[in-house]
Amino acid sequence: MTTPHLTRRRLLQAASGAAVGLAGAGSPAYAAGSDRMRPDSAVVPFHGAHQAGIVTPPPDRLMFAAFDLMVSTAGELRELLQVWTEAAAKMAAGQPAGPPAGALDAAPKDTGEALGLPPSSLTVTFGLGPGVFRKDGHDRFGLAARRPRPLAPLGPLPGDRLDPARSGGDLCIQACADDPQVAFHAVRNLTRLARGAAVMRWTQLGFGRAASTSRTAVTPRNLQGFKDGTNNLDAGDAAAMRRYVWVGDEEPQAWMRGGTYAVTRRIRMLIEKWDGSSLDDQQETIGRKKISGAPLGEKHEHDPVDLAARKPDGAPEIPMDAHIRLASHATNHGVRILRRGYNFTDGIDPATGELDAGLFFICFQRDPHEQFAVLQRRLGGRDALNEYIEHRSSAVFAIPAGVPRGGYVGQGLFA
Repeated sequence: MTTPHLTRRRLLQAASGAAVGLAGAGSPAYAAGSDRMRPDSAVVPFHGAHQAGIVTPPPDRLMFAAFDLMVSTAGELRELLQVWTEAAAKMAAGQPAGPPAGALDAAPKDTGEALGLPPSSLTVTFGLGPGVFRKDGHDRFGLAARRPRPLAPLGPLPGDRLDPARSGGDLCIQACADDPQVAFHAVRNLTRLARGAAVMRWTQLGFGRAASTSRTAVTPRNLQGFKDGTNNLDAGDAAAMRRYVWVGDEEPQAWMRGGTYAVTRRIRMLIEKWDGSSLDDQQETIGRKKISGAPLGEKHEHDPVDLAARKPDGAPEIPMDAHIRLASHATNHGVRILRRGYNFTDGIDPATGELDAGLFFICFQRDPHEQFAVLQRRLGGRDALNEYIEHRSSAVFAIPAGVPRGGYVGQGLFA
């Protein structure tokens, strides 16, 4: 039975009156007449072989949202993804999701807070959670046979202190932009379009990208004050992306080829405890020098990490439980992931009176169980950093391949 308000026609009308993202005559794009236009503000193409927001240069701000589905048929899910795709393409191009003005007795089709703003390198990335295929043991949409094997809950991992209300989800939206208002606007409007079809489960705001994805960019610092992501995969290395990130032709589910898998983790940093530790302890915990970012025993940030190096007294230069040793692909059978996380701060923890801040960790890989989970089992059990962090949320999503013009995200799933 079709859920009320969720027919293709009604969803499209909710977006723009006739078609999602088709601005009315004279409707302004964000950049029109803006006094906040910056020379570096850019439009990131929405359409392509892969979804934007994975290997495209990460903007400074993030709004990530997970949703629980309320629809009951695959057709209704397809309609929602079509509507979301059309609206996201418009917003990424710097246009409203729908006409911002219309009849006085009707709600505007765009919320309006991004009018006059530049596109700000907005990227919108969509993902599907395991619950799309099977939830509570049920094949809820008749799609269970099309679930790719790697799309399954990660299961318990060492160090987990997860809040179920901030974990999981049937769908996700990752909106990144150089202006937080533009990222918020994207998620807000997509949430409006999903009314009656999906309800927001949890959200996370992020700032100051906390991992480098390019060897030519300055490595950012996380809230512990250390450079983060020095040895991350280079998103510009096409061969590495094929090997570690993009799902290849060997995947039996053709609709996932060219896609990837995202793992998100909300990692709370025990800021006050960290701030009271000595510089020597901080550096030995990470395995790098705090100011330069150089591996212990070296001089420069990008000097090779020598895990065999010894101090004059014979002790390892990089401690056996140092974060960079345990996270190194050299000690994990070559396992690597593409990190793309953001710092966060969510005020004060009312239970402790301490800062609720840390790292919203996002990574992309071909198989989350063979890549992220392998690394986390090693880190969660032995990493010296565990004294200063808590993993409080977790989710895994299939990120379908990019969208051709005229198509929609996940289209192959419904073929």
